[in-house]
Order: sequence, then C-alpha cells, then structure tokens
Amino acid sequence: MFDHVKFGVSDYAASKAFFLKALEPLGVTVAGEGQPSYGVELISPNSKASLCLHQTEERPAHLHLAFMAENRRQVEAFHRAALEAGAKDNGAPGLRPHYHANYYAAFVIGPDGHNIEVVCHEPEA
Repeated sequence: MFDHVKFGVSDYAASKAFFLKALEPLGVTVAGEGQPSYGVELISPNSKASLCLHQTEERPAHLHLAFMAENRRQVEAFHRAALEAGAKDNGAPGLRPHYHANYYAAFVIGPDGHNIEVVCHEPEA
C-alpha cells in the first residue's frame, strides 16, 4: 500500500528504542540510519515498506499506526514488548469482532502519544 511512512518524534533515542523493542516480535530491524534530523528506517522481513522516524520540535497530530502480524502470538508478544518498552496499554490482545470475525489486535500508546496497533486477520491456528 505504501513505500514508507515518516513522522517526527520529540525524543529520537526513546522512540527508536521503543519501536525496535515493541516491534521486535514482528522481526522489525534497522534498515538504515542517519543524523536524528534525518532519522532511522525500520523494516520487517520480506517487506518493501518501511517506517521512518526523525527528531523534530514540531508537535504533529497523533497518528494511528497499524502493523500486520502473521499470527496471534505475534500480537500478544508485541503487546508485552511494548509495555516493557514503556508504552501505555490502549487495548489488550483480543478479538475485535465489530471489525470482522478474525480481527485480533492489541493497542498501545507510544512515547509521543501515537496509537500503535498490531493486528492479525487470520483465524486462530
């Protein structure tokens, strides 16, 4: 759907550490990095799309970022890792049948107040 998403963060080091830890269960790693004003590019295995973070003093509106998980275990692992990385819980892992029967997701609020979601659309294995 997209090539990359880039957004500013108020504390580059904290946000980089948060996203790497919280998204580790999805296999996300650093693809490239420059000065904090340029930022870091994060990518998951077998993906061409990336997430880029950069240092800024601007206060943009909060984002809702949803990452795709291969299975429900990854959703649960993300939620645990994100909370360990300092996120605030915004919805424990579970089914959200109001979206569709197999919508299994977890939500957290990241360092800059962004709503970070990991979702699996597959039925339970």
